[in-house]
Amino acid sequence: MAWAIEFEPTALKELKKLGGEPARQIVRTLEERIASLDDPRSLGAPLTGPWRGYWRWRMGDYRVVARIEDERVLILIVRVAHRREVYR
Repeated sequence: MAWAIEFEPTALKELKKLGGEPARQIVRTLEERIASLDDPRSLGAPLTGPWRGYWRWRMGDYRVVARIEDERVLILIVRVAHRREVYR
């Protein structure tokens, strides 16, 4: 099963701000490794606290935070940022 990937406007802005190779690498990983899985939770980790209900994937020094919507077979990316800034 292939999952669709969508970006919230703020996440898309953060991705564009990264620019160049880091942004390409994040998109490539999302499309090739995460979206092609039967369950994208197998590579990610659940978040706790105020981020409860969201999942994160580690991609080098960057983190991708998303909400997984099973009924729509959708991964909605809500944050893309450096690891020291992503949860602020």
